[in-house]
Amino acid sequence: MIYPLKTQTKERAKPYLAPGRSRVVAATVDVEAIVQSTLDGLGYALVDLELPNRGRFLRVFIDHANAVGQSVDGIKVEDCGRVSKQLQHVLAVDGVEYDRLEVSSPGLDRVLRKLPDFQRFAGCEVELKIRVPRDGRRKFIGVLQGASENGFEIAVDGAALTFGWADLDKARLVPKL
Repeated sequence: MIYPLKTQTKERAKPYLAPGRSRVVAATVDVEAIVQSTLDGLGYALVDLELPNRGRFLRVFIDHANAVGQSVDGIKVEDCGRVSKQLQHVLAVDGVEYDRLEVSSPGLDRVLRKLPDFQRFAGCEVELKIRVPRDGRRKFIGVLQGASENGFEIAVDGAALTFGWADLDKARLVPKL
């Protein structure tokens, strides 16, 4: 289960002819699908994708595809450079227009978006923001107990709280320094 990104596609004013191709590319390009398939081929996982500035700036957060738990061997500058170089070529071929591409590790306060992320980081402290207030609160910090297709559970101040995926606005790990 993936809770939706605010912007998953980038829209164009009109269809255009991609360089080196004889067919017209659709007016809406699914940037997330392009990035995901590229990362799969390189052995990385897409953690998050941000398209601020009306999609003119692409921010891609990556991790190792086979990482389990809190990986000690995180993403290095060389990994980001390799992915950035490959994405530049792929995005040009697919006709995705952008002004700036940024490839980064998810960081210590990584975002949790997918069910496997929630399962992988069970037992870790998380900060989450829900869409509709519960008991007068929208922001919770607690220990992630587990996750399933129906939702996830966190322990806050000794009490277990269960949330559905539709309730979730944003979830991040709380960094341990």
